[in-house]
Amino acid sequence: MTDIPEVVVSQEKFDEMVKELENLKTVRRTEIAKSLEYARSLGDLSENAEYQEARDLQAATEERIKKLEELVKNTKIVTDGKKKNEVGFNSKVSIKKEGSVDVHEYTIVGSEEADMRVKKLSHISPLGNALMGKKKGDSFTFETPSGKQTYTIEKVA
Repeated sequence: MTDIPEVVVSQEKFDEMVKELENLKTVRRTEIAKSLEYARSLGDLSENAEYQEARDLQAATEERIKKLEELVKNTKIVTDGKKKNEVGFNSKVSIKKEGSVDVHEYTIVGSEEADMRVKKLSHISPLGNALMGKKKGDSFTFETPSGKQTYTIEKVA
């Protein structure tokens, strides 16, 4: 039984997670083991800051490995099998807020890939969820911390 629900990602993100996991299990573990060995050679471990730092790094690395293993195990890879003109995974969507002339473009991705700095919007975010399945010309309303917002879909690619 796992506490991580199914994760939806692109093939690119999946490959990135697998590569990071492999690097942590091989290269990073070896580097930490060498740091621990060196720190042990310095003597008294109870007052050895280098040893404690290496132990903390080891714990953080093992935690990340555990998380990545769970993610990889519970990942569903989404291919570009989206329906034409309908918002789905990997869709590029242009939307306009009611009463505004500004158009905003987002790419719909899984939550592990979401990054608003590059306009990648999670499918489970309030806006992303409201967009899923909609088509060009559709208007939709969704709840935000500052109240309900209404948008119109200008383009789906």
